[in-house]
Amino acid sequence: MNPSDTAFIILCAGLVMLMTPALALFYGGLVRSRNILSTCMHSYASLGLISVLWAIFGYSLAFGGDIAGLIGGFDHVFLLGVGKEANGPASNLPHSVFMAFQCMFAALTVALISGAYAERIRFSAMLLFSALWMTFAYCPMAHWVWGGGWMARLGAVDFAGGAVVHMASAAAALACAHALGARIGLGKTPMAPNNLPMTVFGGGLLWFGWFGFNAGSALAADALAGHAFVTTHLATAGGVLGWMLVERCRIGKVTTLGTVSGALAGLVAITPAAGFVEFMPALFIGFIGGVICYGGILLKHIFGYDDALDVVGIHGIGGTWGALATGLFASSAVNGVDGLFYGNPHQVWVQIVSIAGTWVFVYAVSRIILKVVDLCIGLRVDADSELSGLDLSQHNERGYSIQQ
Repeated sequence: MNPSDTAFIILCAGLVMLMTPALALFYGGLVRSRNILSTCMHSYASLGLISVLWAIFGYSLAFGGDIAGLIGGFDHVFLLGVGKEANGPASNLPHSVFMAFQCMFAALTVALISGAYAERIRFSAMLLFSALWMTFAYCPMAHWVWGGGWMARLGAVDFAGGAVVHMASAAAALACAHALGARIGLGKTPMAPNNLPMTVFGGGLLWFGWFGFNAGSALAADALAGHAFVTTHLATAGGVLGWMLVERCRIGKVTTLGTVSGALAGLVAITPAAGFVEFMPALFIGFIGGVICYGGILLKHIFGYDDALDVVGIHGIGGTWGALATGLFASSAVNGVDGLFYGNPHQVWVQIVSIAGTWVFVYAVSRIILKVVDLCIGLRVDADSELSGLDLSQHNERGYSIQQ
């Protein structure tokens, strides 16, 4: 074991953990005031629920012994054999540290989905869906890509979660939008964000936490981690400029929400590529991510689904672009893998297969889980509860109280 690596990954795990409360701020500011607490609750509840399930069986299903390249075994249920020894997937780290780092990824991914069903899902349904989704969607995906499953064997590369985190959460978000239907009054009544400064602050914390997300995925305090840190920041800056440019061209102004959304688009786009591409390609990947994710948020108006907080438009489109761009720009000088522009066109095909596999599998599994949850306890609150707000109807609280 390496003490420096261990300290670094513990710090990165803390940064990734911070991303889920940061997401609560980011999402909470975007909904109407009557739903701010319920939206924040989705992230906090995910962090608690998924952490418990990860310890009981989730980690084992993702990183236990391989079963036919599809799922992990039961080697580590109840964290059996997960201790201070370096007997896990990262031989330089205590097994417990690697497990904890991956736990934060699982919790954040489940929380990301909540942006699609905000303002209309029953809290009990959200909890049941999240538990089943982690079990039957996230754990297989993590195993396929990072646990030695079939995508890894195929040669697909995903440094920090383009498929496992972003495309998977977006496919689930699309399934949720289809299953729950649109919010009451969508397109007819104002649904402006209740607190944009809160969203901007949350976005800044996400940018900060993302350094642990991407640099930490090197699993060592080494040059690759430093490289991923730089590519992450450059791509994020590029995403800001890309979104600002297209927004200025389309509506004549640059908005604060657009700027922070561009940063998020750049972060998402570079996630799969952060440890595989050079600095200038990273900047380009982020810039294009900002441009195309702006277009991605318009898809819901074209296709008529209510993805309340644009999970599909940013995480889905950005994650897909990032995975494809990895196949284009990966350089063996960075991390041993060449893409199309470095003489290996096969990598593009492999990345496309992984993209298609992720979207099809996660969407299908998510629709099945949503149907089961709806039959068991019902997915959506009734109309009166939705109109009065989920803060009051689901949690008996109000986010804002004006004292006379």
